[in-house]
Amino acid sequence: MSEKSKAEPSSNIENRLKSLRTAKGLSQGDLAQMAGLTRQAVYAIETGRYLPTTPVALRLAKSLQCRVEDMFSLISDGEVIEGELIRPVPADERVRVKVAKIADRTVVRPVSELGDVLSLTVPADGLLLGSAAGSRRGVQRVKVELLRDHRFVEDEIVVAGCDPAIFLVGEYVRRRNERSSVVGWTMGSVAALEAVKRREVHVAGLHVQDVQSGEWNVPYLRKHVGPGEFTVMTFARWEAGLMVQGGNPKRIKEIADLERKNVAIVNRESGSGARELLDRRLRGTGLGPRTVRGYDLIVTSHVEVARRIATGSVDAGIGLRSVAKLYGLHFIPLQDERYDLVIPTRLLAKHPSLSIFVDIVVSRAFRSEIEALGGYDTRETGTIRELRRAAEHSSA
Repeated sequence: MSEKSKAEPSSNIENRLKSLRTAKGLSQGDLAQMAGLTRQAVYAIETGRYLPTTPVALRLAKSLQCRVEDMFSLISDGEVIEGELIRPVPADERVRVKVAKIADRTVVRPVSELGDVLSLTVPADGLLLGSAAGSRRGVQRVKVELLRDHRFVEDEIVVAGCDPAIFLVGEYVRRRNERSSVVGWTMGSVAALEAVKRREVHVAGLHVQDVQSGEWNVPYLRKHVGPGEFTVMTFARWEAGLMVQGGNPKRIKEIADLERKNVAIVNRESGSGARELLDRRLRGTGLGPRTVRGYDLIVTSHVEVARRIATGSVDAGIGLRSVAKLYGLHFIPLQDERYDLVIPTRLLAKHPSLSIFVDIVVSRAFRSEIEALGGYDTRETGTIRELRRAAEHSSA
């Protein structure tokens, strides 16, 4: 059989017909009537049982007011690209990786860094093939065999931070645009800001309180980034506090109770907002790290803190009310916090999916859903925070 007569297998086709149809509010019957097809034919095409001929594809595109390539595109078949590896990996392994285009930089990160559960549920963008020419001290260039079309990689949004609701944003973004996706790399506030400054991520989540003024994030950002370099938008306010085992069997009521010999905690990494909150409250009660069992037991996410408590390996840890509710834990509120998103201003205008991301965050549907998680207040969501001081603003 000649190459021209071979049919392209449906597994090699990215099929977005259903999402485009539903986005227009059309039923299969509606679309069938508009395109001069049967409803059964539309169903077969959407489920990958039938690849449309060129005339059929053109009629569908006309009915949906889009291009044929918006409905169907070839999945990458072994395309190899080069990028910068963010974390070292064993040289003899074919590692699954995520790839992101951030300004003029292509960054590569092992999927395993997403954690035990997500690394098995989030598909890789590609497989690491090995080193590439151009590596220099501190920068390792690698080759990656893509497992999907490079355009999907370019539309991907990478967010660094500790709010688990960012994965929910990703689902909303995919509903709006099938090519777009959101990947959340869990890390503390300080690390997230440094990552966005190094162009390793598109967005950083921050909740750092200024001790003197009590203001959130802006004083810290004024010390570490230049005015106009980043756009700062509020994601939400949330309740942070002590998460303890369901039913509170140790009768923990306040931070001072963590000193008891029968209480063990799990802690967050240095530079995280949760760690700052714990340290500040310990100092306020006259306690030091050495007086608390488990202070040096470190995990890197609110979810992992909750999981350790829920399984009974520890008794308490700092986290969010929404996460405590998810795991059926007792929650002792300590403070209300503001979580802001820090986005390079230049990327907002250039990245194909960031405008969708921002629109989703401020949408009524999304705000209603995260408030239903518990502990979130979205009344300030979408507020842009000014980094310039009053004197700088008046002289500008």
